[in-house]
Amino acid sequence: MERLKSLFQQKAIILGNEIKEILRDHGDKIIDESTIGKIYGGMRGLKSMIYETSALDPSEGIRFRGFSIPELEEKLPSAKDGNEPLPEGLFWLMLTGELPTEDDVAWLTEEWRKRANFPQYVKDVLDTLPLETHPMTMLSIGILAMRNNSIFDKKYSEGMNKSEYWDATYEDSMNLIANLPYLGAYIYNIKYNNGKQISSDPELDWGANYAHMMGNDDEGFKELMRLYLTIHADHEGGNASAHTTHLVNSTLSDAYFSLSAGINALAGPLHGLANQEVIKWVFEMIDDIGTDKPTDEQIIQYIHKTIEAGRVIPGYGHAVLRIPDPRFTAQQKFAERNIENSNLINIIWKLFEHIPPILTGLGKVKNPFPNVDAHSGALLVHYGFKEYDYYTVMFGVSRALGVLAASVWSRALNFPLERPKSLTTDWIKNFVKVFKQEPA
Repeated sequence: MERLKSLFQQKAIILGNEIKEILRDHGDKIIDESTIGKIYGGMRGLKSMIYETSALDPSEGIRFRGFSIPELEEKLPSAKDGNEPLPEGLFWLMLTGELPTEDDVAWLTEEWRKRANFPQYVKDVLDTLPLETHPMTMLSIGILAMRNNSIFDKKYSEGMNKSEYWDATYEDSMNLIANLPYLGAYIYNIKYNNGKQISSDPELDWGANYAHMMGNDDEGFKELMRLYLTIHADHEGGNASAHTTHLVNSTLSDAYFSLSAGINALAGPLHGLANQEVIKWVFEMIDDIGTDKPTDEQIIQYIHKTIEAGRVIPGYGHAVLRIPDPRFTAQQKFAERNIENSNLINIIWKLFEHIPPILTGLGKVKNPFPNVDAHSGALLVHYGFKEYDYYTVMFGVSRALGVLAASVWSRALNFPLERPKSLTTDWIKNFVKVFKQEPA
């Protein structure tokens, strides 16, 4: 058995036994109680699922297996010619709970390289789509098309024992992740490079090879891709793409069905598509003001103009966080280290200076600070990627790391079909009526 799979199996057996003890001794203890507000409010913040790979703290931000983003930047292996963490290392950490060595990461890079076998029939499917098809539609279709190679589907049809579900899910997840940069690059080149495809470079790591196949061999961009694919990989289990993947996977749909569903959730304007909305809004501001070197006063006026028009400021606010998103901060520091004299990035920093106090002054915003989307588009534009309707594809390739690692854990721990109880408004009205009649 290969090294990563063997280590995961050991970890899964230990955690599975610990969970059995917890359920036996404490299964009836109450952690949280819902309210009518939460039921109608999209179950916001309701503690109702287990997700092992990451956790989000409102006052600290995302932690991957207990490690913050600054700690990951320090502790995860980087490329020989770079400083940013390699996404391979984060996947290893999420799957095993252990920081990988440089040798572990080198092994995983090579393993994904060997598993990369992007099928011609998938290319044929994508080639038949109208050129105006949205890149996220192409990504979802491409993932589903690759399902023809699903090991879980094949073994389940043969009568696989449930104790083997995790193994087949692991294999599908590893194969999927190995091929996603090829799929993502193929989509990019169909849409924006006149269909001219670029061969992979077997000497490059997973993220750098993705950059290369999209036609950008700038070393700075390769470093950005390593960082981007790391910090977007996971954001605990309650976000729409992670939860959708988890829900579909709980039906014993395989990794291909599950990830495709999660990608569809990521494509929503209130989720991953927000990164497009940010850079689009910034470009609109530049056009409206008439310069890419706006003054502070001009920026403040445009912010107020947007709010007075009844629009939200894209890239600001978060459902959970009550601090500036550490992922935004990581990108800001990347820009400080690697980019000089960018008018667009200077605008992003000025927005960070002015938007929070303006939103705070409204008195209705719980979190006036920037999230990950507030900075990512400007960095991509700097390195030549102005096709902002493609940005969420990169997000999706990254997010696959977290949601698929979590799927392997869900199958290893034999998590059941997720099936919450729904209520009607009539039920709520009757409940409230009875509640009002009860003596104080």
